[in-house]
This record gives sequence, C-alpha cells and structure tokens, in this order.
Amino acid sequence: MIEQLWDAYREHHDLAKLEGHCHTGRDWFYLAVLAFADGHDAAAADYATRAARHETASRVHAAAAEYLTKVGKQGRQQVYTEPEGFAAFIRGGGNVSLYRALSAALAERYRSAKPASLLDIGVGDGLALLPALTGDVARVDLLEPSAALLDATAAALTERGVAHRAANATLQQLATGVDAWPADTRWELTQSTFALHNIARPQRLELLGWLRDHTDRLLIAEFDLRPGSSCEPEWFDYVATRYEAGLAEYDGDGGLVAQGFLMPVMFGYFDPATVHHEQSLADWRADLTAAGFTDQREPELLHDYWWAPGYLLDVR
Repeated sequence: MIEQLWDAYREHHDLAKLEGHCHTGRDWFYLAVLAFADGHDAAAADYATRAARHETASRVHAAAAEYLTKVGKQGRQQVYTEPEGFAAFIRGGGNVSLYRALSAALAERYRSAKPASLLDIGVGDGLALLPALTGDVARVDLLEPSAALLDATAAALTERGVAHRAANATLQQLATGVDAWPADTRWELTQSTFALHNIARPQRLELLGWLRDHTDRLLIAEFDLRPGSSCEPEWFDYVATRYEAGLAEYDGDGGLVAQGFLMPVMFGYFDPATVHHEQSLADWRADLTAAGFTDQREPELLHDYWWAPGYLLDVR
C-alpha cells in the first residue's frame, strides 16, 4: 500500500528500506516518484523500470521509465526544451475538442458583444483566438512574451486584414506600461485562455485588480484543479490516473508527446523546486470577486478534459 510507503518515507527517507514493501507496479512507481522528489534520479529510473515490468500494460509506467532513464543520463529538462513535443500535444488528443469548444464559446461572445477593442493576454500562436474571430471585433490587441508566437499571430491577423496591435510582453509588464499602446488604454473585452495560472496567486490577484480598472468584461479559460501536496498518496493517484488517460490520447506518435512534453510536466508536479499556481474553479471565482468582478455568469464547461475539466469564466 502506498499509504504505508508514504508514512515510512516521511519517517526516515531511506528509499532502500522501502524496496521490501513494494509488491505491485503501483508501489514501484510511487517509490520512483519519491526518489525523484529526493533528487535520486538514477534510483527513480530503476524503480520506474521495475514498475513497468510489473504492469506491462501501463502507459504511464513505461513512459516514466523511459523519461527517467534519460534524466539519469542527461539531467532534468525544462518543459519546453523540445518544442515539437508541445506542438504535437497542443494540436492533438483532447486539446482538439477543448479548443474547438473554447473558440466557439469566444465567437459567441464576440457576436453578442461586438467589442470595439479586444485584448488577448498570452495569446500564443492564436490557437483559441484565430478560429473564434468574427467581423464583430473592431480591433485586437495581442499580449505575448514569446516573440516568435506573437509574430505568427500578428501575421495571421494581417493576412486577414484585422486591425491589431502587438506587445511582446507579460501581463506584469503591461500593468507597468508598454510601448505598444497608451498606458490609459481600456478594452471593452479582455480574454486569457489557459495562461493566468502561470502567475503566482498573490501577484495574480493584484493583476486582476488592475484588469478591473482597464476592461469592461473579462473572459478566462482555466481548469478546475486544486493541486495536491507534493508526493502525498491522494495527489500521486490523481496524477498517475490522469496521465494514464492523457498518454492514451497520443498512442502511435513514437513517444513524441510523452517524452517531449507530458513526462516533464508530470514529474514537475513531484519536483519540490517547481511551484504550481493552478487552482479550483471556486478559487478563481472568489479571486475575481475580490478583484471587483462581481457580475459573474455561471461558468461554462468547455470540455471534460483528461487532466481536469476546462471552464470559461465570463465576468464584469
């Protein structure tokens, strides 16, 4: 039982002593996670390999064993070290349905609101924005810290003849002023799709307050998720189960998504040096209320995504 492994681990952190308590693939995989959290990458790879041997049908055990073996040889990597993996991930699997629903929901708001100005925070390459755009939006302002992604989206808008301005900056930088537009600019509609969770909550609260003073209406797409604590059994089970489902959506790509994106992300949840800022839907709504967005429509479920349900919040 991994609960017993967790209790013993908290007492002495002696991984070798815990090996005798491992009898299933799940046990060995949990021990691999504990070893990774402690910085013992070689041991983590060994334990994950044992997990994969015990449960040959498990995608997550096999992917973890391959990834940790590479980590043991090459060291830990950042999530976006292999951009091809992320590109294949975001345009495949459940993301297809998620972004189709998101773009449709955004388009419905554009048609009804007919905003003279729209700000997209963290627009990326326009995966959500571009399919949603209708002729009802008079001007689009793009905010994106990646120059390459920003250029791609701006080029697409230029090709369509859509009036736009672009700022290669973060929301934090926008709040202190950017050269792309006047500091007192106000937008009729602002949106951010799966981007704001990257900002620490205290700073995010301040920025939501800033947005309250600079926009009439705010749309936020985020997942309903409350991350657990490091390697606690309940959180481990959630992550392992969800990633088993997520990996199944990318069978047949030769491990491109698994090794190039999903495994680095998954093990980031067990790395004490990595801080996550995701939160539950209830917390999002509470934070928006605290920031002054008190007129809130019922959140719209976009897609029951493999990681967590994705919602669109619509507030004023």
